[in-house]
Amino acid sequence: MGPVHSMSTRLARTAEIKTPERGPRGALPAALILVLFALMATLIASRSGPSQQPAQGTPLSVHELAFRDRPDGAVVVTYPGALPERSVVLAPGTHNFIRGVMRGLARDRKARGIGSTEVFRLIQRGDGRLELEDPATGRLVSLESFGPTNRAEFHALIHPASGT
Repeated sequence: MGPVHSMSTRLARTAEIKTPERGPRGALPAALILVLFALMATLIASRSGPSQQPAQGTPLSVHELAFRDRPDGAVVVTYPGALPERSVVLAPGTHNFIRGVMRGLARDRKARGIGSTEVFRLIQRGDGRLELEDPATGRLVSLESFGPTNRAEFHALIHPASGT
């Protein structure tokens, strides 16, 4: 009868259920108070008068651009309505990122039956973001997502170097 006795001892050990320990009694109310305090502080800070800086989504500048391919493979970027009139020539085989983005937007326009005469908008935001908008299709391309080198290609169109 020895083996039966040890088996019942094992069963008794496995049948024990421990109740979980509870945390401090004030932890939940304290967490709720902390969350409410954070929400109130955010609300007060957002309503505490005008900011000296423009809002993040506010455009600092909007530049209208038109792109035209030349037979020699160059792309001419013009600034309709800018005074004095100005243009930038992107030599053949250069500025491949700009060429790729513009090809994609032109393909979208063509698929929708939209001509190539409407301008594009290069928008510089208050938080430093740079976006390219196609008003004809409603597409908005965030140039930040392509990295700083590619973004810099479009940024150079805002402030082109002399003689470009």
